[in-house]
Amino acid sequence: MSELKQSKYIDITTDYGFKKVFGSDTNKDLLIAFLNELFRGRKIIADLYYNKNEHVGDTEDIGTVIFDLTCTADNGKRFIIEVQRTAQDNLKKRMLYYSSKLIADQAPKGNRRAWNYAISEVYIIVLMDGFAMPDAGDEKYFLHDICLCYRDHDKIFYDDLGFIYVELVNFVKAEAELINDLDRWLYVLKNMSSLNGLSTYLRKPIFEKLFQLAEYSKLKPEEREMYNVSLRNKWDAESIRSSQEEQLKRAREKAMAEGKAEGKAEVITNLLSSNKFSISEIAQLVDVTVEFVKQIEAEKAKGK
Repeated sequence: MSELKQSKYIDITTDYGFKKVFGSDTNKDLLIAFLNELFRGRKIIADLYYNKNEHVGDTEDIGTVIFDLTCTADNGKRFIIEVQRTAQDNLKKRMLYYSSKLIADQAPKGNRRAWNYAISEVYIIVLMDGFAMPDAGDEKYFLHDICLCYRDHDKIFYDDLGFIYVELVNFVKAEAELINDLDRWLYVLKNMSSLNGLSTYLRKPIFEKLFQLAEYSKLKPEEREMYNVSLRNKWDAESIRSSQEEQLKRAREKAMAEGKAEGKAEVITNLLSSNKFSISEIAQLVDVTVEFVKQIEAEKAKGK
């Protein structure tokens, strides 16, 4: 496969880039730093272990990278995190399924009475690249921190199951607007492949390591090939998603136009029944063509 025209740094939201930066024990300090910013002080991860678990069927899903992690907090408490760079299909249901599996897998095969449902905390972290949260409407939040709450008030029902969705399309800050390390991480995730170097806004040891790791020129030939394939897959997925969004937009516009036409047809029928206006006057009043009014008139005559 021919090599693509490359920027100085790889796109770390590709499958390959995400795995290279966050998917190895050697670089787990990068993942720990990123996760700690997402928890915003609610938890502080001191160490983590990459579990070897794989979800059945996920190997067939294009654009899905999953890390199953056992984390140790600074207070010694252990909990489970699943980090995903995921596709958008059935997003919410997929995350509910994965979290349920992480919970169910904790049950021992025997002596459950003694275990007494001592479930560890479970968190699902979802990096959403290039698409919006389903049913988000006009909301422009880039971080969604979710737990189980009572429906009628804001009191938390259960705090040991959580979902953090990172909606990169809504993160629009420029470098000069970055105010904390969470901002810096999201900025780098979204813009890494278009940057030319480490700016003063990002000059911290953790980001210096990240930039060194992500240099395209330091990849071995086989790594470049894998990255190029991954990059093309991302572009193809974005092209398909863009085409689907355009088709959906056109379908909505057509439905709205048809709805308006139906409403105008009813108005025209009423005006024709009044016998007070000419065809041209009705067309002008309702903002339609004379031919459309004549069509409604003919349909009205047939109805009689």
